[in-house]
Amino acid sequence: METSKKESCGLFGAFGKPETEDMATTIYTGLFSIQHRGQEGAGIVVSDGTKFRRCKDIGLVSNVFPEKKLNELIGHFGIGHVRYSTTGSNCIKNVQPLILEHDNEIWAIAHNGNLINAHALRQSYQKAGSIFQTTTDSEVLFPLLTNPKFKHQLCQERVINALNKLKGAFSFLIMTKNCVMAARDPNGFKPLAIGKKDNVWFFASETCAFIQIGADYIRDVEPGEIVIADNTGLHSIPAKTPSSRISQCIFEYIYFARPDSKIFTKNVHSVRLIHGKLLAKEHPVEADIVMPVPSSGDSAALGYSRESNIPLDYGFIRNHYIGRTFIMPETNTRETSVDMKILANPEVIKGKRIIVVDDSIVRGNTSRHRVSHLRRLGAKEVHMRIACSPITHPCFYGIDFPTKNELIAGIHDINTIRKLIEVDSLGYLSLNGMLSPFDDPENFCTACFNGDYPVPVDSTEINGKYTLESNQLIEI
Repeated sequence: METSKKESCGLFGAFGKPETEDMATTIYTGLFSIQHRGQEGAGIVVSDGTKFRRCKDIGLVSNVFPEKKLNELIGHFGIGHVRYSTTGSNCIKNVQPLILEHDNEIWAIAHNGNLINAHALRQSYQKAGSIFQTTTDSEVLFPLLTNPKFKHQLCQERVINALNKLKGAFSFLIMTKNCVMAARDPNGFKPLAIGKKDNVWFFASETCAFIQIGADYIRDVEPGEIVIADNTGLHSIPAKTPSSRISQCIFEYIYFARPDSKIFTKNVHSVRLIHGKLLAKEHPVEADIVMPVPSSGDSAALGYSRESNIPLDYGFIRNHYIGRTFIMPETNTRETSVDMKILANPEVIKGKRIIVVDDSIVRGNTSRHRVSHLRRLGAKEVHMRIACSPITHPCFYGIDFPTKNELIAGIHDINTIRKLIEVDSLGYLSLNGMLSPFDDPENFCTACFNGDYPVPVDSTEINGKYTLESNQLIEI
């Protein structure tokens, strides 16, 4: 795909019977299957009902949790997290799950999304004497959970009150001494699913994690709902004030999710396949081969090939030992990783008219680089087809392209973009085409394509999102 999009993290949680002591290994496996959602850091916290045990660090799941550490994570329930930072620097203190001990209580949280009022909440609580240990937006949940005004309330009531103060996109896993809770924001921006195997309940950002561990997908956590897994089973607290507008992130289908996942109840591969077919109808062109940019372009390229009757071939070869480009944190790292991540096969390319199918274009740098490489290898023509609409507006709900000037389609028309990336033709899927696979197209957030923001964001909150970094501490 085209750099650079960043999505904020993946969640996996589990609650089993007390005799289940090896839950950390299951959580590890679940996190491994959603590693694509974040590669900066990973963490797991488990409990046996009395003690919390946590392991977290910078790096990939396989590096953070060697067998020795997993064996020390004893407990029958827990939560895990893989991270990409959309707020807060890439350092170990910001790796989740975060833990707070307060007034003989202990809380652990893991978060996917972006809280657009985090800066304002943080300032308010700091003025009142709260101390923050990280620079992530997620940590603002702690002072809300431990607010002395709600000390008399039950745990779940405090969670309800805390979540009601948040604005923006979130899926949370919240863990106490006796339960794991899963919650989604009222708009339902971010996915969170429920699974079950034997007597164990699971929560995951993507259902591919359930496939990995042999669990059954039961249903999604509903927008605004809180689901509690404890020793008595699974319990639901429906949204008290449902949002008037469901706003599921369409980018889950375009790029973020694995093709074998169900997101918002629909299989990702099937949606991308339809997108590819519609792209062929909307932007036909004569060519010798259809060639995907792996791997998020694979399904759309297959759809394009089937609809156009142009053979599918694999001119780009992905190095699977290199992470996804968009979750490389620094620009220089991303640019270097492009060459290492995907190479072109000269035997497929030389003398051919090629249709390159990619999931999106953000800045255009990577697309231009790859097209230039295809030309050097002897491509006769290069036509690019993009399986989404032009990205023209910033996202404030968890995708890190924050300014319009960073977006090539935010400042250029399609013909100018075609010239800049040096292709013979360029076609984007229409917004109607993007939404056509769904029975409820009105339930998707399309703000980055048309500027229609479902949760209004004022300038103070926009600026505040990027001021959580510490300028007094250098992490080594």
